[in-house]
Amino acid sequence: MSRARTAAPGRRSRARAATRPRSRRRRWLAIAAAAALGAGAAIGISRIDFEEAILEVTLPLRHDDIIRQQADEKDLDPALIAATIYAESKFRERERSEAGARGLMQVTPATALEIATKSEGTEFVVHDLFDPDINIRYGSFHLRELLDRYGGNEVAALAAYNAGPSHVDEWGGSSLELDGIGFPETRAYVEEVLDKRQEYRDKYADDLGLR
Repeated sequence: MSRARTAAPGRRSRARAATRPRSRRRRWLAIAAAAALGAGAAIGISRIDFEEAILEVTLPLRHDDIIRQQADEKDLDPALIAATIYAESKFRERERSEAGARGLMQVTPATALEIATKSEGTEFVVHDLFDPDINIRYGSFHLRELLDRYGGNEVAALAAYNAGPSHVDEWGGSSLELDGIGFPETRAYVEEVLDKRQEYRDKYADDLGLR
């Protein structure tokens, strides 16, 4: 009896010793699996964040609610408004050119004052052009006017937005095509806006209310 009693603990301790490495291995495998899953999830999330960060730099979009509202009000393609903003200011609200154009759509004070008169914006002051709502409103108004002036010809309207209607009238007016634009920088501007419009349609269809 006494031998049996003293032998049993030895067997139990050997059994415990034998199972200990297995249980440790299971624990480490479980930890490794959890770590792998966590790393995979983190990689997936970081990849999404990275792609969004890249898009924010290469093709930014802000104030999409104002863009949608103005597009609807003035019967414009919201992607065209977004692309014009991109070409004019890269969505920098405080942008100001050497010629004095201001804000997101680079509206000049002279153009803004004309628009304010036509749209009865009697409270307008030049500093308001740094306000996104007013700037997009006035820029969209001007773009709509130019499209109407040139019979819906987007090339002519965009060229006039960049270089002024007097030049576009000289280059062919409503029949103007890309090759007929007299200034290389204006031609490059129009090409950029039209290219970026398609990118905005592809990347921001939901944000711009295109589907």
